[in-house]
Amino acid sequence: MLDLCNKRWPRKLLLIACLLSVLVCVLISYRECCQQPGGRRRDDPGFLAAEWGRGRNMVRSVWDEEISETFLSGRRQYRMHLQQARYVDANYNIDVRDELPANAGPLRRDGTGPARPRHRVRQTNPHNPLAFGYRDEDADRSSGTTDATLNPLLSSNSLNATRKLPQVIIIGVKKGGTRALLEYLRLHPDIRAVGPEVHFFDRKYDNGLEWYRRKMPPTIARQITMEKTPSYFITREVPARVYNMSRDVKLLVVVRDPVTRAISDYTQTVSKKNTKKFEELAFINNATGLVDTSWSAIRIGVYAKHLERWLQYFPLSQFMFVSGEELISNPGKEMGLVQNFLGIKKVVSEKHFYFNQTKGFPCLKKKEGSSSPHCLGRTKGRAHPDIEPNVIQRLRDFYRPFNMKFYQMTGRNFNWP
Repeated sequence: MLDLCNKRWPRKLLLIACLLSVLVCVLISYRECCQQPGGRRRDDPGFLAAEWGRGRNMVRSVWDEEISETFLSGRRQYRMHLQQARYVDANYNIDVRDELPANAGPLRRDGTGPARPRHRVRQTNPHNPLAFGYRDEDADRSSGTTDATLNPLLSSNSLNATRKLPQVIIIGVKKGGTRALLEYLRLHPDIRAVGPEVHFFDRKYDNGLEWYRRKMPPTIARQITMEKTPSYFITREVPARVYNMSRDVKLLVVVRDPVTRAISDYTQTVSKKNTKKFEELAFINNATGLVDTSWSAIRIGVYAKHLERWLQYFPLSQFMFVSGEELISNPGKEMGLVQNFLGIKKVVSEKHFYFNQTKGFPCLKKKEGSSSPHCLGRTKGRAHPDIEPNVIQRLRDFYRPFNMKFYQMTGRNFNWP
């Protein structure tokens, strides 16, 4: 090439030839360096997008493996520390201040540090032998341990939160006031309860006790694990299954005037689908007044029959029969009886409730973790349909002997009409 350029060619031809040679070299180099074997150029937008996607997936994979577990662990620790602080501040005269240890909060997306404020508790009463607890309605997803520095009087082992099988179960009855009882008990710092109904002993027993245990919220020393499924009380197989889990479990049964309970049950059914009139379902023959006990709304109210099955496995001392009427008219007094039965400090009292005239039952003055009042959901307190007085009277006559037997079995007169 150099020889070609040194010959005496016309100056313009020589310049053009040299430029063409340089261009050919550039094209050859570009093809070798910038062309993919598949024919796609590296500066092609499609190629660049594909490369970016592959790189992003690689980064995401590394993130998932090395960062996500740290993030979740930090979030759980943060939630537990914050709830511990609220519990202690509310019940044991300890201030919530300063910060938690650096690993107590969730990481930012880049993994560089906590994503929200962190708090720790400072003990102002070192002579109080605390049993720490924490409250969180969404704690089914929480796990981990609390910080032993919260109280130097307790070892770190005593603050380990674990999921345990329930020591207390609300087993019934449907439309008796079980949701209200559960919400009221969750105000207590020594109670940890599952929010939704688990239905383990009647529908999901084949999943095994380990599955059931994992559904329970984490608890620490001296806290009680609790769940609520009202259908347990009337399901034939449940007493034996509960007994096989624990012979010492305490059982709460919320009962209500069977006639009012049946009407409430019917009201709930009507709100979901069209159905027959109440009296058409309640009686086999409306003319003769023969009650149809195959209808679940009627069958549930025969409390004495269901209790007989349970007493084959558990002594009466392990039952607490809660008045659904008293939960409405005098919730503080009834909750005092429940707390005595559970052997816990009387924390929930009259000061926690106010009567809501619109709904017709008590609401909590302050929901846990909130500054505003809290009532049960919109599905609670529905207006009942008008039922003929003679229909109600016939049902009362039907239930009366069963009610009397139930009073004798439980040792409590509920004074139903």
